[in-house]
Amino acid sequence: MCAEQACLALRLFGPMQSWGTESRFNRRDTALLPSKSALAGLICAALGARRGSPQEAAALRALQAMPLLVVAVPRFLPGHGGAQANAAGRGRPLIRRRLEDFHTVLGTKTAEGKKRADAVLTLRQYLQDAAFLALFSGPASELDSMAEALRNPVWGVWLGRKSCIPSRPVFGGLFPDEATALAELLPVPLAGCVYAREAGDFAQGTDSLPDQPLCFGMGRRAFAPRRVTFHEPEKEAEVDMWTALDGEEAEDAQGAEWTEKTQSRLAPEA
Repeated sequence: MCAEQACLALRLFGPMQSWGTESRFNRRDTALLPSKSALAGLICAALGARRGSPQEAAALRALQAMPLLVVAVPRFLPGHGGAQANAAGRGRPLIRRRLEDFHTVLGTKTAEGKKRADAVLTLRQYLQDAAFLALFSGPASELDSMAEALRNPVWGVWLGRKSCIPSRPVFGGLFPDEATALAELLPVPLAGCVYAREAGDFAQGTDSLPDQPLCFGMGRRAFAPRRVTFHEPEKEAEVDMWTALDGEEAEDAQGAEWTEKTQSRLAPEA
C-alpha cells in the first residue's frame, strides 16, 4: 500500500470461538464479540513476537494507537426459511449461541505451591456458528508488516483458544480505508449489524473494556481499559431478516435471539 493510511481486515470465521475478557480462575467465559487483546495476541503470533520481547512491545504500541471496529457478520442457512427467503438467495438466520463445556486439569498447585492430588474442574465457554470482521485503521507502513505476517504467519493463529481453528484464512485484505473494506467484505449494510467501535475518548464511548494489551510477558501481563461504542440494529432494520422465516418458526427463532441478547450483555458497565 502506498497511501499513508490503510485498513487491515481480519476474517474471524470458525465453528467455535472464545473471546474471554472477564475470565477468572476455573471459570473461562467468552464475550459475544472478539476482544482487542485477543486480536493483538493473534497478530503477535503471526509476527513471531515472543512474550515480553521488544518486538511484542512495538507491535502492541502500534495497535494501541489504531482504532478497532469489530462486526458480527450475519449468516444464513441456504435452503431453509421459506419461499421468500430462498427466492432472495438467503435462508434462515444462523444464530450465535454460547456453549459451556468443562475440563478436568491435573497437576495444579495451591497458593502455597503444593501440588494438588485431585483434579480441578474448569468451566469454559465458546461461541458457536459465529463470524466476525475486525478492522484496524492506522499507518500503512505499520499495517503492511502485519498484513504480510497474517498471509504467512510464523506461529499458529487461533480464534481465542488453540482448540478454535479458523475455517477461512484470517487475512481479509489491506484496504485504503474502512469504508472500502466494509463494502468488499460485509454482505449487508453496517447499520444492520451488531458491532463495537473503539471510541476516540471517554465521552464518545458507552462502555469500558479491560482489553487494551500493554504486555503479554509471563509475570508482567498488563492491560488498560479502552472505551467503545456498542451498536445493535433497530428492530425495524431486522425485519427483513425475519421475513426469511414463516409463522411460528419465525416467532421461535426471533424469541431465542432476543432472549440471548437480554440475558448476555456484550460487556459489563464500567
